[in-house]
Amino acid sequence: MNLEENPERAAQLCREAQQRLMLRVSGLGDGDVRAPSQLPGWTVGHVLTHLARNADAHARRLTGSLAGLDVPKYENGPEQRSSEIAAGAERPAVEMLADLKTSMANLEDVFSRCSAAGWPNGHLLGGGAYGAAACPAHRLREVEVHHVDLGRGYTPADWPDEYVDWDLQVLLDTVPERLSAARNRRAFMAWLAGRGPMDPQAQLDPW
Repeated sequence: MNLEENPERAAQLCREAQQRLMLRVSGLGDGDVRAPSQLPGWTVGHVLTHLARNADAHARRLTGSLAGLDVPKYENGPEQRSSEIAAGAERPAVEMLADLKTSMANLEDVFSRCSAAGWPNGHLLGGGAYGAAACPAHRLREVEVHHVDLGRGYTPADWPDEYVDWDLQVLLDTVPERLSAARNRRAFMAWLAGRGPMDPQAQLDPW
């Protein structure tokens, strides 16, 4: 199933993912949020703050679509995203978790309003690469991937089948453009064709 084309199901999966995330992080203290995450240069607090602001960003786009407005996720672009994460990453854990809970609840309320309205104006791009109707699917990706990045025991083995069925294909479609070195292209292609193990030295460019 292409979850980008099924916002109703993507929103339900996203609600479930956010609930799993909140249950796992609800007991974190100040020392926990200062600890390194699995993302280079980011603490657990950076990841949690990003997840909160990303929820706000998707809520912003979808609220705009309800009104027929083509609203971007971040009014001031990547600079706003980066500054908000940096500003929020040093807060006390209790404040950070309350913020995350509130932002996710607000997004779920927006999902409900969009559902009741039939997901209107889903084609609006907001200056990005996907329409507003695909926001629930892309939010699902953020929650599932960054839940792993927290390093708190949630792993790719825990990803729901419906999420993997959708996003694996999306990620595979990015492979050719991310294999800039000819050697890496050949190594990956040989592995896909069953003509040898994946070369551990082969590298994908950042996604």
